[in-house]
Amino acid sequence: MKGARGKGAARNTAEALRPADDRKVGKRKALVDTSSIRKAKKERRAMKDPNKPKRPPSAFFVFLEEFRATFKKENPNVKAVSAVGKAAGEKWKSLSEDEKAPYEAKAAKRKADYEKQMNAYNRKQETTANGEESEKSKSEVNDEDDEASGEPDDEEEEEEEEDGDDD
Repeated sequence: MKGARGKGAARNTAEALRPADDRKVGKRKALVDTSSIRKAKKERRAMKDPNKPKRPPSAFFVFLEEFRATFKKENPNVKAVSAVGKAAGEKWKSLSEDEKAPYEAKAAKRKADYEKQMNAYNRKQETTANGEESEKSKSEVNDEDDEASGEPDDEEEEEEEEDGDDD
């Protein structure tokens, strides 16, 4: 058994023959400031639009909404969310296709509503993206227009009046 290595097998490698001080066992890496890494990841992630419609629930989640209320009435002492989820999963698996049909129909209706809302949302996003001005504020744009036309701003007029009073 040349290549057999187990927990008790001796190692003949150079690493096994080196003194324990030279090994990299047990050395810890220097602590890195993780807050800056988290901030960088957070900035990379796109901001969620609060106006975007939520995705519709699947047939199981439609069933779960109804099941949760009945389960809490039958088991008022059970507070764990996991217990409700496990019981609902078992019940869902035991349901026949005919018993699942109303939940699937409700889910399909919610999905159709969601698609309508998303189409409206996407149209709205396109119109705001197309009609959007540059990043400059309106006042900056107006200032540039005034400079191009040669008309002085209010501030320039005041400076000219002050300069004229010194004569």
